[in-house]
Amino acid sequence: MAKQRQRRKPIAEINVVPYIDVMMVLLIVFMVAAPLLTQGVQVDLPKTNAKPMQMPEDEEVLIISIKADGSYYLNIGQKQEEPIGLSLLTEQVSKILRAQPQRPVMIKGDQKVPYGAVVTAMASLQESGVDNVGLITDPKDL
Repeated sequence: MAKQRQRRKPIAEINVVPYIDVMMVLLIVFMVAAPLLTQGVQVDLPKTNAKPMQMPEDEEVLIISIKADGSYYLNIGQKQEEPIGLSLLTEQVSKILRAQPQRPVMIKGDQKVPYGAVVTAMASLQESGVDNVGLITDPKDL
């Protein structure tokens, strides 16, 4: 008597374990990379005890950065890391605010920047039609 071999039915399931592994690796990469992505140019902000402003969560803020050497940067466009002239800066900001008048404008100035560079930027923005400009600072360590 010869035993007859039984054929196994093919399994029609997808093995998702490799996909889970890839997703976990991607999750870890994005968790590590997210804090490294800063908005705009890195400046050393002055420290104050000022109360934070309430900003709408869904609204993008227009940030003008001023480095210690007095160069200006704007946080929009493809060339965020390149300095921009003050006249071009005010021209671009006024164009943006014509399209989105409620968009907040903030200045992020390095603590070593000459006071005149911040005042000049604020005066130029005011001349181009920006009514309300905020200043970004870091909280003071207690």
